[in-house]
Amino acid sequence: MWRFLFIRITQSFVTILVAVCLIFLSIRFLPGNPVLVRFGQHPVPAKIEAEMAKQGWDKPMIVQLGKFLKELAQGDLGDSFERPGERITDQLKERVPATIELTFCALLLAIPLGILTGVAAAFWHTRWPDYAAMTLALIGVSVPVFFLGFLLMNIFSNMPTGQRLPAWIVLDFKTDFYLFESILTGNFSMAGLALKHICLPALALSTIPAAMISRITRSSMLEVLSADYLRTARAKGATFFRVVWGHALPNAAIPITNILGYQIGMLLTGAVLTETIFSWPGMGSYLFAAIEQRDYAIVQGGALMIATMFVFSNLLLDLCYLWLDPRLRVEEIS
Repeated sequence: MWRFLFIRITQSFVTILVAVCLIFLSIRFLPGNPVLVRFGQHPVPAKIEAEMAKQGWDKPMIVQLGKFLKELAQGDLGDSFERPGERITDQLKERVPATIELTFCALLLAIPLGILTGVAAAFWHTRWPDYAAMTLALIGVSVPVFFLGFLLMNIFSNMPTGQRLPAWIVLDFKTDFYLFESILTGNFSMAGLALKHICLPALALSTIPAAMISRITRSSMLEVLSADYLRTARAKGATFFRVVWGHALPNAAIPITNILGYQIGMLLTGAVLTETIFSWPGMGSYLFAAIEQRDYAIVQGGALMIATMFVFSNLLLDLCYLWLDPRLRVEEIS
């Protein structure tokens, strides 16, 4: 088990290092020069050279990469190019909690809904619950997030959007996790306000992962339900709850857990569009504005943050495999 943990943690750090290098190089090779955008259509060459030297872009690529890795090791993602003096690390610290809360709420909706519909579709295979669940899953995968977002805002026009809490509230939080902190401190009135503001973007963001989880759960459950030991359990008169939730679902949990790791990464990237539509003050809307302004430093830092969160979420799910499947622990010991 410890060997498995060491290998997976080492692989995660190597993956992050490779991601850092790829993100850095890809940003540098993008078409267009942000310096030209900043100084207009008729820039003065001397000003361009001075800005290039200030940013360190006149040095060889390997030197720039080494400087970036050194600053990154100190927790410094640099300054915004369009707004000098604005620390990207500070901005992300304020916005990442909003994105994490949105992703968590979307998963909180997607996981139960996807598993319940998938289990129902598998247990009543080729009957109306199966057709209804798969039709909903197909709609959930097919409908674009931006269309669903605009549709929800028009249907529930009385629901607040564009902020995490009402503007009249005086913030007195120790962290930027408004919803989590309100629940943990027992301030349920504040938690209710935070939930009211987050429910529409979380609902829009949850449709695709819910549909994917439902389809994977159905296929995994169909394979498990045809096993001999479950047919024996049903022949002995075991209840529906005992057969499905006691025997079938735990044995079908590995593929479901696997798709969860993929969906967490998709939610982090999909949050860019969702946050932009709902004007949610998270990392996604911050990145979208930076892309429009060609603020490569922000895009670089945000992409790196998303890659890191994606890698560590998959690492945690790999650790869950050891708990869910005892065969992995037996193989590791042997």
